[in-house]
Amino acid sequence: MNIQEGYVPFGPYRTYYRVAGERVPGKAPLLLLHGGPGSTHNYFEVLDPLAEAGHQLIMYDQIGCGLSSIPDDDSLWTAETWLNELKAIREHLGLDEVHILGQSWGGMLAIEYMCDCDPKGVVSLILASTLHSNSQWEKEGRRNISYLPLEMQQAITRAEETGDYSDPAYQAAEAAYMVRHCNIGIPEEDRPECIRRPATKGRRSYVVAWGPNEFTPAGTLKNHEYLDKLPNISCPTLVTSGLMDICTPLVAKTMADTIPGARWELFEHSRHCAFVEENEKYLKILGKWLDDTDQARA
Repeated sequence: MNIQEGYVPFGPYRTYYRVAGERVPGKAPLLLLHGGPGSTHNYFEVLDPLAEAGHQLIMYDQIGCGLSSIPDDDSLWTAETWLNELKAIREHLGLDEVHILGQSWGGMLAIEYMCDCDPKGVVSLILASTLHSNSQWEKEGRRNISYLPLEMQQAITRAEETGDYSDPAYQAAEAAYMVRHCNIGIPEEDRPECIRRPATKGRRSYVVAWGPNEFTPAGTLKNHEYLDKLPNISCPTLVTSGLMDICTPLVAKTMADTIPGARWELFEHSRHCAFVEENEKYLKILGKWLDDTDQARA
């Protein structure tokens, strides 16, 4: 399989990208938007088998992480920056027609792109373990916290009241939350190489844009509230999530019920990265989705 790597100029910075496979007539490429902010493209490489089936994949590291520029400028960590970067990627790589898959924060980015930028040529949208409403996300996060042991709940409350997130008790509570709802549920030694490979995470961009943890949207993205705009998404849309996901079934179902004609696939053995944890099933469902939506526009 052919792999191409390069950089897209983005103002004074540059954005790393990776292309897997060849572009096939009649099949729009799949553009992948990673989570975080700051999580890197690496985990998307588990989707490479789709390229072998004729679906070219384009993935990239958003600025602030990975192999892309990591500027020391907190004013950059806003939705506007990453939206402009997404536009630059499409223009530079000639992605006139494209499927877009956004996972976690990447799905937030995709929603904002579709609702606020009126993009052309988006054949279909895949919203993977993401959110349309920070207020609903936080409410569901707080509900999940209520199932942690009492001492962990208390440690989280203390950290939030004092602003001291360095307390080992808080860190243990947050780690337990992540194990339950976010971490990849595959033993380290059995994980694909792309997951185990060291990567430069964008911790600063994450904290500034999102907040101190997954259940506290307190950064520049805190006003992400798109429930009322979801009905404006007109392209075919697939929502995917895990049963034990931080994107709870309520969050996922709300999106699927509000976007016209959207379909929801719930992966019952997954947390936040169903395409890794149930890779074979995910590849089958996503591959068929891409084929069907390509054929529908032919």
